[in-house]
Amino acid sequence: MGNLLKVLTCTDLEQGPNFFLDFENAQPTDSEREIYNQVDIVLKDAEGILDDLQSYRGAGHEIREAIQNPSDEKLQEKAWGAVVPLVGKLKKFYEFSQRLEAALHGLLGALTSTPYTPTQHLEREQALAKQFAEILHFTLRFDELKMTNPAIQNDFSYYRRTLSRMRINNVPVTRHETFLMGLNNRNTFPDVQSTKLLQSQFLMNGILLSENKSLPIENTTDCLSTMASVCKVMLETPEYRSRFANEDTVSFCLRVMVGVIILYDHVHPVGAFAKTSKFDMKGCIKVLKDQPPNSVEGLLNALRYTTKHLNDESTSKQIRSMLQ
Repeated sequence: MGNLLKVLTCTDLEQGPNFFLDFENAQPTDSEREIYNQVDIVLKDAEGILDDLQSYRGAGHEIREAIQNPSDEKLQEKAWGAVVPLVGKLKKFYEFSQRLEAALHGLLGALTSTPYTPTQHLEREQALAKQFAEILHFTLRFDELKMTNPAIQNDFSYYRRTLSRMRINNVPVTRHETFLMGLNNRNTFPDVQSTKLLQSQFLMNGILLSENKSLPIENTTDCLSTMASVCKVMLETPEYRSRFANEDTVSFCLRVMVGVIILYDHVHPVGAFAKTSKFDMKGCIKVLKDQPPNSVEGLLNALRYTTKHLNDESTSKQIRSMLQ
């Protein structure tokens, strides 16, 4: 029946586009292959990035000893020696984020170009739609891991303070300054330390960079809202959900749905929660709450704490109540 199984009728106009995206088996056509191959090179490194983040343990012990014994030079050197390789990992995450942003820029250009509508693109270019979903899935997974690992913030804060002291004392630190300078130039340094979404910030940059005079931002936000609607329908429709060969595809769809809501809410002027938005927000939240609680609490928290317009007056009390 092909990769795309389309429902002939739709009883709820607010539900939006109603079709099945084959996230498990979609393969690129000849017309997709060039962009697909470019993005695939980046995505092949994504799993390794997540493994590195998941195994990140930090230098908390060494840092505590150094802080408690400020006059002990050996402990200071030990802490610095423990932190520098870890900051090297953070630099690796940062550089991957830049690559991901560039990949998203090209991918969105393909998925929002004329003469097709975003819905038509997602229907016609299943493999590119799948890659877009994989980027969103990676982003939410990365951010979930980062936000629950305080060692990253602690290590980087110590690194920054120590680097500042080394500059004051004229200690050569050129090799280490490069990372901080790059972060400060991109205005992303606060995201490394705070609970904001580091990877999502790069995706927002990629989306905004994709905007040009011939492709207005509405093309991109329509693509985001369409993707969310498709994921919601696949998750809540037993016929569609039964086609998932792998149960992990459920969590994949959930993360993609939440990811596009967050991005849309940050790049669209009125956001995702307003009555005028193209989201069935109540339906999306219901789909999340119908899952086992332990599997979606992080995603619900992402909607609660990392969206931009949830607490606007234009957001209905019912939606705010559903997310309490």
